[in-house]
Amino acid sequence: MTTLTAVSDAAKAARKNSSWDCVLLVGHDPGSVQLAPLKSALSSARQLDANFPNRPALWPAANAAGGRLVLAPTGPVLRDYDDVRRYGEAAATGARLARDAGAKRILLVVQAPPPGDARYAHAAIVAALGARGALWQPLEAREACGTATVEPVKAIGVAAIGKGAEFGRADARWVTAVDDGLRFAKDLAGTEPERMAPPRFAAYVREKFRGSGVNIKVTQAPAELQRNYPLLMAVARASMPIRRHQPRVIRLEYTPSGRVRETFLLAGKGVTYDTGGADLKTGGHMAGMSRDKGGAAAVAGLLLTAAKLKLKGVKLVAELGVVRNSIGADAYVADEIITSHAGVRVRVGNTDAEGRMVLADLLSHLRTRAKKETRPHLLSVATLTGHAYKSAGPYSIALDNGAARKARVAERLGESGDAWGDPFELSRLRREDYDIVSPRTRADDVLQCNSAASSATPRGHQFPAAFLAIASGLAGNEDDGQDRLPFTHIDIGGSGAEGGDWQHGFPTGKPLLALLTALLQEAPSR
Repeated sequence: MTTLTAVSDAAKAARKNSSWDCVLLVGHDPGSVQLAPLKSALSSARQLDANFPNRPALWPAANAAGGRLVLAPTGPVLRDYDDVRRYGEAAATGARLARDAGAKRILLVVQAPPPGDARYAHAAIVAALGARGALWQPLEAREACGTATVEPVKAIGVAAIGKGAEFGRADARWVTAVDDGLRFAKDLAGTEPERMAPPRFAAYVREKFRGSGVNIKVTQAPAELQRNYPLLMAVARASMPIRRHQPRVIRLEYTPSGRVRETFLLAGKGVTYDTGGADLKTGGHMAGMSRDKGGAAAVAGLLLTAAKLKLKGVKLVAELGVVRNSIGADAYVADEIITSHAGVRVRVGNTDAEGRMVLADLLSHLRTRAKKETRPHLLSVATLTGHAYKSAGPYSIALDNGAARKARVAERLGESGDAWGDPFELSRLRREDYDIVSPRTRADDVLQCNSAASSATPRGHQFPAAFLAIASGLAGNEDDGQDRLPFTHIDIGGSGAEGGDWQHGFPTGKPLLALLTALLQEAPSR
């Protein structure tokens, strides 16, 4: 794994014969950088390529570390619609270019953004996260070929230059802990469906949390799961004859030292493969469905980061529903009525809406647990709908119930996501969403879904949050106008994989960073 350190003297570190073997320069105006070891190379680049400040490139640099300079310009940063992701994306591109050129020890030099623009307060940290994160390779590749082969970069040193720029040891420790959590989330989300089938998913989680201080419990006994997670077990029914595909519920608990000021209870969707069940995915839409565990992966990564940072004041309780939605003679089907853990009778409308079935039972358990906790907030995180990507593209979406809206949970996620490069689109729960899932007969209490794909359904990513509130028991007192527990649903159907490419795009680990900085209020201390 690549180590990351802070470098206090960029000019000294960038010299020929230093311990680094490549300089990676990230900035909005790289041609103006005045570091002595880079001057000759920058001058040559300027003479040879009139467009050199605008595209990434590898240049020979006789006076610089390793004899090579990678220029990774951010592009424009002052337009209304520019944001700090430009620094992370430029650093990621440059780190891959340096790696492919043979660099093993990269000096990342981050030029200070234009002064006075609050959007770029964390530019150096976002760049460091982008560079280290870009070097991740899939778990299957590391296990087959060896980590040293597929991830050859051993170290990254980070130096921030220019007026007001800083990147210190605390920043380096923070970036490492955050990226370790993101890396863990990427492993869980991005690994193929047999290597990360439910039992092996649980085993990998146990391995990563060993010695972390996070309490872990895995429930696997079918009778216990059937009793406590009936909706989840309906989804798992066709997978039960295959032992290696049988479901797991994983509970993780991080308790800080000292006083707890608030508690976040998170439900994560961990569908290790989604065939669609009886409503089978056809026309090539099944490919990539091993990534349908991105919500559980991001939640697990968040707790790992919290433990590494020894987070103060915030308690985290998570339940991950890890299950395979298989097709078979015992698959659950539309029209079934299944009573949830909360005692709500759910009429199935579409077996490909399995994620909300899994989450509802998890949320019901967390709802019960929340009554004992200090200032509880409930969240669900899931690659839930194709509609999320259709409507918002590569952004996570947050929807609040009334109590969460009063606490500005979604707004805080949006503000912090913008600041740290993990952006959100904000959506709203409306009365129409509850109308869509309202029962049509006295035989049931809530309709799980309509029979169409979410991407072909108006309000396709909003109404599942209404179902979750009802089926989990969170909306049980809606008639008196009081939402006792704040609940926010997060759909990462568009943000969970790079470019929205669920089959081949690398997983992102989103929304770990926004959750950490917005809700847990954790950032590097200076």
